[in-house]
Amino acid sequence: MKLPVEFEKKMKNLLGEDFAAYEQHLDDPAYYGIRVNTLKISVKEFLDICPFPVTPVPWTENGFYVRREDKPSKHPYYHAGLYYIQEPSAMAPAAYLPVVPGDRVLDLCAAPGGKSTELGSKLKGEGILVSNDVSISRTKALIRNLEMFGIRNSVILCTEAKHMVPSLTGFFDKILVDAPCSGEGMFRKGNNEIKNWEQKGSEPYARLQREIVDDAVKLLKPGGMMLYSTCTFSPEENEQVIEHLLTENEDLSLVSMKMCDGFDCGHPEWTLTGREDIKKCIRLWPHRIKGEGHFLALLQKAPGKETSFSGEKYPRVKLTRETEAFFKDCHMDIDWNRVQEFQGKLFYLKEEFPKLSGVRILRKGLFLGEMKKGRFEPSQPLAAALYPEEYDKYISFELEDERTIRYLKCETLNADVETEGIHLIGTGRFPLGWGKVKKGRIKNKYASSWRWM
Repeated sequence: MKLPVEFEKKMKNLLGEDFAAYEQHLDDPAYYGIRVNTLKISVKEFLDICPFPVTPVPWTENGFYVRREDKPSKHPYYHAGLYYIQEPSAMAPAAYLPVVPGDRVLDLCAAPGGKSTELGSKLKGEGILVSNDVSISRTKALIRNLEMFGIRNSVILCTEAKHMVPSLTGFFDKILVDAPCSGEGMFRKGNNEIKNWEQKGSEPYARLQREIVDDAVKLLKPGGMMLYSTCTFSPEENEQVIEHLLTENEDLSLVSMKMCDGFDCGHPEWTLTGREDIKKCIRLWPHRIKGEGHFLALLQKAPGKETSFSGEKYPRVKLTRETEAFFKDCHMDIDWNRVQEFQGKLFYLKEEFPKLSGVRILRKGLFLGEMKKGRFEPSQPLAAALYPEEYDKYISFELEDERTIRYLKCETLNADVETEGIHLIGTGRFPLGWGKVKKGRIKNKYASSWRWM
C-alpha cells in the first residue's frame, strides 16, 4: 500500500522505531468480526448454536472474530438480529461506555448503527436510546439495524447536536461521540480513506470535533459519562480534542479504562500543555492488535444539580376494530397512553421523553404497524422485537428447512397450519417477520427492503 508522503512523515514522527511494523501490517488482510445481540440471546446460548467458527475479541465480552469466507450476512441468524457484523476495533467504544438498564443514552454520530445496536442491547428495554446522525441518507441503515436488533426503546433523530441543546440540556446519563474523523486508522480498508485524507487532512475534522463535543457536554447530566472515540491517529483529533474539553469544562475528568494486550495509553507529549491525565485515554494501533486503529477517552461530569424534565403527553389513540383484534393475540406489554399515531401508523415509546422543537425526528419508539381500511398491518420492526411467547400464532421453520430461506426471499410458502390469519414466522425461537395464512398457504409479509439477496 502506498501511503501519502505527508502522512508517512507524520506517522514516522509519531511511531519512531515502531513505524516499520505499522507499515508492514498494511499488506495484511483486515480482520472481520461479529457482535452478539445480548438482547435476544446470551453469549453462551449463541456459542451453542453458532454456525461458523469464532474466536473472542479481547476487549468486549460479546465480540468474536470470524472468517470473511464464512459470509455471516448470508445466514438466517443474521436476519433474525442475533448478531451485528462489525470491525473488531469498532466494538470498543460501545463496550467501554458503562451503560446500564434504565439509562438515558445518546449516540450522537450513530449511523450506520453498529455502536447504537450495542448500546440498545445493554439497556435491556429499560431507559431510552437516542440515536442521531446528521446525514439523512445514512440514517436509513441506522433505522434498519436498530429495528432488526429488536430495540423497542429508541428515538432516531437527524440533526446537529446544537439543535438538541435547548430541549435536552443535562438530559443524558451516557453519551457516545464516535466523531467524524480523517480515518487514518482505516487505511487498510481501501483507497477511499486515503483519498479523503489527501483531500482534507486532519484540520477540518479537528474543528468539527471540537464543535460537536462542546455541544455534547451540555447534553450530559451531572454525574454522567461521555465516551469520545475516533478511528484516526492524529493527535489534533484525539488527545488535543480531549485536552480542549478538559480545559473548557472544569467539571469534566478522565476515567481510567481496562487495558488489553497491545493497547497503548494516550500521549501527554502530543498535547499542547503536556497534561498527564491524558494517559487515561486508550490508543489501538493496528500493528499491535487484531483490529484497525482507534482512540478512546472516557470522561465523567462532576455531580451537581440535575434538571427535571416532563415527558410529552399524547392524546389517546382510537384503535380500529381490526387493530384491537390483532393485539388480543399480541401479549407485548403496551401502555396505550404512550402510543402515538401518525397518519394511521402507530409508534410506542414506553419511557417519557421531552417534546423537541427544531429537531428532525425520524422515529419515536417502536413502529407497531399501520391501521388501514378494513385491516391492521403489523410492522417488520414489531416482528423483530417480539419473542415467540408474546404472540399466539407462531410458525417456526427449522434452520435446515428450505422454507426458511424462501421466506427471507419473500416467496409464498405452504404450511400445515389450521388457524388462519396473521402469524409470526421464525426459525427456532427467533422471529423473522409476518405471514398471512389462508387455506394452507402463507402469504409472505416479510419486508421487501430486508429481503435476502
